[in-house]
Amino acid sequence: MRDDEGPALARHLWARYESVHALVYFHPTALAALEAVGLRGFWRGYFAQRAAPLGPVGEAVVRASFFGFSAAMTARALPAVWALASPAAALAARLDGAGRALAELLPDLDDRLADELWAVASALPCDGRVLAAANAAVPRPDDPRERLWQATAVLREHRGDGHVAALLAEGLTGIESLVLRTASDLDRRVTQAARGWTDEEWSAAAEGLLARGLLRAEDEIGDAGRALLARVERVTDDLAWDGWTRAGATVADARRLVRELRGPALTCQTALPATHPIGRLEITD
Repeated sequence: MRDDEGPALARHLWARYESVHALVYFHPTALAALEAVGLRGFWRGYFAQRAAPLGPVGEAVVRASFFGFSAAMTARALPAVWALASPAAALAARLDGAGRALAELLPDLDDRLADELWAVASALPCDGRVLAAANAAVPRPDDPRERLWQATAVLREHRGDGHVAALLAEGLTGIESLVLRTASDLDRRVTQAARGWTDEEWSAAAEGLLARGLLRAEDEIGDAGRALLARVERVTDDLAWDGWTRAGATVADARRLVRELRGPALTCQTALPATHPIGRLEITD
């Protein structure tokens, strides 16, 4: 076994479980479940359902934990969404919507896959990972599709919390991380609008990155910037794999889940828009 096989498997697994998780933000059935409890409009639903495991928190907590949204954007949704639907209602709606969306997309899902992924997700150490811990505290769903989806929620927030830590260790703010990524491989028009930053705020962040030698121009990454992003991804993969091993998963387990999640992930990707701020969810193996 290569020394780097575990972290590489963690990255392959991310593209798969993120594909399953992300459908809750885009699939019509999942969106309808949110609308049924009063969460009309994409961003109301997004902020309410993703923040719901934290309780009725305000915009500052969500902005800090989500990392990358502007204060103006989070303030438009929070705390006002809690007057439309309580965190408990939002939590129940997202699980119901995710389960019904997966029932449409994956009618022949093997229950064992949900159980295997839940076994890992429920055993992950969540020290220092607030979003992961909040999702891990959600009770085990009885329905296997809801169980599969909730497991992906824990796993993606666990990896995301580690990713934020890696970005902070490199001295990046939320907006700086977005500017650097869009200069590398994301669509600025989509990402900037989806996170609520003005052109002036974006340019100011780019100026700071230019001064650090990380950009060559506002929308052109430099070699030092690429090296920084590569370090961040390595640390993110290492932290994610450390969680998997502490949860008792082996390389053999991860290889099997990479194979078993491939089909469901590809199917779920058909429910995602062609362009979104998540980045490439490449499933090539």
